[in-house]
Amino acid sequence: MPLESSDNVNDSNEQPNSVGRRNWIKGVTAASLAAITGSATAEPTQQTSPSKPQNRIVEENAKPGSTDWQLTRVRLDKPGGYRAAGIEGYCSRQSVAAGETLQILVSTDPPRPFQIEIFRTGYYGGCGARLMTTLGPFEGKQQPVPTTGEKNLHECRWEASTSIKIPSDWLSGVYLGRLSLIENDPANGYWQSYVVFIVHDDRPADILLQCSDNTWQAYNRWPDNYSVYTHPKGTEGPWADVSFDRPYGKYSQIYENPQSVGSGEWLCFEFPLAYWLEQQGYDVTYCSNSDMLTPDHGLKCKAFLSVGHDEYWDIRQYESVVQMRDAGVNLLFFSGNAVCWVSPYRDSIGGVPNRILFRGGPYGAKHTFAELREKLNGPFPHRGPDEGYLIGARNVDPVNGGGDWICTKPDHWIFAGTGMKAGDRIPGLIGWEYHGDPPSDIPGLEIVGAGTALQGGTLPQHWTATIYPGPKNNFVFNASTIFWCQDLSSPPGHMIPWSHWSRPHGPDERVQKITSNLLRRAIGFV
Repeated sequence: MPLESSDNVNDSNEQPNSVGRRNWIKGVTAASLAAITGSATAEPTQQTSPSKPQNRIVEENAKPGSTDWQLTRVRLDKPGGYRAAGIEGYCSRQSVAAGETLQILVSTDPPRPFQIEIFRTGYYGGCGARLMTTLGPFEGKQQPVPTTGEKNLHECRWEASTSIKIPSDWLSGVYLGRLSLIENDPANGYWQSYVVFIVHDDRPADILLQCSDNTWQAYNRWPDNYSVYTHPKGTEGPWADVSFDRPYGKYSQIYENPQSVGSGEWLCFEFPLAYWLEQQGYDVTYCSNSDMLTPDHGLKCKAFLSVGHDEYWDIRQYESVVQMRDAGVNLLFFSGNAVCWVSPYRDSIGGVPNRILFRGGPYGAKHTFAELREKLNGPFPHRGPDEGYLIGARNVDPVNGGGDWICTKPDHWIFAGTGMKAGDRIPGLIGWEYHGDPPSDIPGLEIVGAGTALQGGTLPQHWTATIYPGPKNNFVFNASTIFWCQDLSSPPGHMIPWSHWSRPHGPDERVQKITSNLLRRAIGFV
């Protein structure tokens, strides 16, 4: 493999789509209600995975996986801390294509030799990853913690430790670089951490999975409690900038996961879906939030997936996905708290595009969540359109809590083959954030799941899972929970999360079947 080694914002409250919301509603009524709603009781083919001809995902996963790709030697600087200064690093871009060059920037404290093993995550016979290449050894050096910039920005300007030209045979996916010190020093340890990057392509795959890396970065507290939530002025204002030019610290939200250092939220909240998709042989390609500033790639695919905790969207992402829906792409929000905050990008100090973001303002035209945020934390420089007209439901307040996912429409085609009845529960699947308050004027919108989320018995909030028809015989599904993917699989390197005295219970055949029904219809396999 050829490796190289070397040292515009829309502030309107209207739905910004290509035909206008009024025309869109008319088009949906005429063109799609019969196609989606009218077939609600149709029985899809009873098959878990798509029996399709060999595709690149199937070919890739036939290759031998690695049994040693996880972190086993992790140490944080202090109890309750976030960084692992013994060895840590970041990549020069969120995502790259084959043929492009990626820099990997690493710091070791004290200076120590290290190597980088790069793995593609996937199924691989249950191993969860495949070793692609090993780089090094390199002589490590301690690189400086940046001084605090305006709006609490911490932007590293480290020297590159190595660079790699992405080989042409590296398939789109999420890649982890395991950084390992290679000499055991009894005084300073033998530590490891990750770097993470996405390889994207422009092929017309069945499924486009968007990683939620804007949200990973918004919550990243590296080096010491610096995120968009930790500014002295408060947790939800427009006061803090965050940069992708810094390592990902330990996952910092609802639970402890020592596997997470340097990997963002990938292993915690998104990998279970990717692992399951690749196990089932679906033709899936991957992208970052920053790859969705135009709809070009999404328009080549049949289904677009928002996954896990997908909270922070640049307004251009929103407009791209609206265009995709209106062009007939199926949208599946296997996520909660999605499309909550407008998060404009700007260039790094070195001029690299889309490397800094901030919380610009809430999505939502005139509903409670957005109005409350504006009242408590505003004024915000930006305001997004009502996300309910994209997702099918909105962010609500409180948005935190846990509970069971409850079936409300068992005759709908999404439940075919599950055996579920009205009122049946999937335990702990709602959490830790969700959607509710569906717009009442979306033609054909159906509530397929609904119930109450609680914070340990307090602060009840109604959540709703929805589906509605798009204008070209497509559909938009909203699972209404960050935890949906937790019940698809539990791959190596993953830990089941919990929050608010509730947690998902792991792989559930009903969730797998609902997801299969949705995907098979989305890719035209029914």
